[in-house]
Amino acid sequence: MTVSTASAAAINEGKKEHILIFPFMAHGHTIPLLYLAAELSTRNLQVTVITTQGNATSLRRQLPSSVHLTLFPFPQSPLLPTGVESTDLLPSLDLHSAFVAATTLLRPNFHHLLLDLHSRNSLPLCVISDFFLPWTLDVCRLFSVPRIVFHGMSAFSLYLCKAICLHQPQKLAGVISDDEPFTVPGAPLDFRVTLSDVPKDLHDLSDSPDPAMQFIIEAGCSDVNSWGVIVNSFAELDGRWHKPLESMYVAGARSWLVGPLSLLSEASLPCINGGDECLRWLNGKPKGSVVYVSFGTQAHVEREQLEEVAHGLEMAGWDYLWVVRDVSFRPPEAAGKKGKIVAWAPQGAVLLNEAVGGFVSHCGWNSALESIAAGKPMLAWPMIAEQSLNAKFLAEELRVGMRIGNAAGDQNGVVSREVVEKGVREMMADGEMRNKAEMFGRMARNAVRDGGSSRQTLTELIEELRGVQARKDIGAGNGPGEMKQEKVLVQMGWQDGVKIA
Repeated sequence: MTVSTASAAAINEGKKEHILIFPFMAHGHTIPLLYLAAELSTRNLQVTVITTQGNATSLRRQLPSSVHLTLFPFPQSPLLPTGVESTDLLPSLDLHSAFVAATTLLRPNFHHLLLDLHSRNSLPLCVISDFFLPWTLDVCRLFSVPRIVFHGMSAFSLYLCKAICLHQPQKLAGVISDDEPFTVPGAPLDFRVTLSDVPKDLHDLSDSPDPAMQFIIEAGCSDVNSWGVIVNSFAELDGRWHKPLESMYVAGARSWLVGPLSLLSEASLPCINGGDECLRWLNGKPKGSVVYVSFGTQAHVEREQLEEVAHGLEMAGWDYLWVVRDVSFRPPEAAGKKGKIVAWAPQGAVLLNEAVGGFVSHCGWNSALESIAAGKPMLAWPMIAEQSLNAKFLAEELRVGMRIGNAAGDQNGVVSREVVEKGVREMMADGEMRNKAEMFGRMARNAVRDGGSSRQTLTELIEELRGVQARKDIGAGNGPGEMKQEKVLVQMGWQDGVKIA
C-alpha cells in the first residue's frame, strides 16, 4: 500500500489546521471540489485533495500550489480497461458500476492515511468526500473525524431524490401515468412533481435487482449519517429547499449552501486545452448573438441526434459554439456553416462572455449553475440521472430556462431538427426569461462577495469545525474512548501505522 510523498508527513508539515477533500473520480464531481479546495486554502487552512495517480497531472494543473495532493494507486479490476481512472474515460456507461466497485478498494489506503495522521496527532478538521465514496464515513468515525458529504446536486433535486426514495409518494398516491402530478412529503405545499420529472431508477425501488441502484440505496445510509452536507448552490436560489433537505439527515446535521463554487474562489482554475481559441472566436461576435451548446461529459449522444441538432442550429439562424465529444463527428454538408464545433471549451469563461446569449444544456447541475451565475437563459435538454429534476427547477421554479419540446417531433427517441430550431428561437427571444436569468446572476455574484450568504456560510462551517476540534482537544488523552479506538485499529490489522495482518 502506498501514498504519494505528499502524505501524512507533508500534510503535518505546516502544523496548520487542515481539511482533506476526497472527490469521486469523475469530471463533474471533481471540478466543484477543486474550486472549494482553492478557496479553503486562502482561509489559513492546509488543504489536501486525495486522488489517484492517473488523475494527478490533470488536478495539479488545475489547482493552486497552496493545495496539496495525496495520491493512491487506482485498484486493478478485470472489468475495467487499463489506465481508466475517471468515469469520463469509460468506453461505456455500462461500466460505471464496475468503476464504483473498484473505488471501494481504496478504503485501506484511506484508512492508512488517517491512521498515519492520528499517530502524528494531526487529524484533519474534517473530511469532505463524495457520495460515491460512502465507506469514508466508517473510516472517519474510527478516528472521530467529521465526514461532510458532497453530491454535486442542488438542494432542490437532492431533497426530492431522497424524499421520493424514502417515501415512494407516487405509490401512496396511486399514480399510474408519467404525467400525473403528486405531492412529496416535506415539500412546500404548493409543489407538485410527476414521474417524468423523476429519475427512472426511483420510480419503483421494490426488490430492485439493479446493482447500481442497490449501491445508491446503501450509500444513502452513509450519506444521511454524515456530519453535514455541502451543497453547490446559494440561499437566494435554493433557500426554500434548505430545511427540507436537512430533515433527511440525522438530527443536528446541516446543509451548507456555499456556491456557486465556480465563483467562490478568487484563484480561478486555469483554462487549458485550447480554451483561448474559443474565446477569441466569441470575442469577434456581437453581444448576445451566440448560442452555446453542450451535453456534458457523461451522456452519449447518438450520431443521428447530433445530425438533427446540427440542422436545427443552422435553421434557427444564430451563430453557435457547440461542444461535441465525438471528435469523429462532422456536420452534414447543409449544416455547420454558422457555428464553431469543438471537442472541449472552457465553459465557465464561455458563458461569461457577452457574445453568448443562451445555453442549450443537458442540465447537469454544474452546467446549470454556471449558466445561472453568468446570467444566461437555458434551453433544458435533460438526458440522465437527476437532470430532469434540474430542468423542472430551472423552468418552473426559477423560470430561467425552458424545456425542449420533444413530445412532438420525437421519432425513435430522436428530437427532430424542427423541435431544436423552435426551442433555440424561443430561448433567444424570451426577454422575461433572460431578465430572470440576469437577476439570479447578480444574486449569485453577491452571494460569494464579502458579507454574501455563501461566503458567510463557509465561514460558519469552518468555525463550527474548529469548535468540534476544540471540544475534542479538551477531552484528549489516552482515555477509554481512545483505547477502544486503538483496539479496533489493531483488530483491523494496524499498529503504530504499520500493517501487521
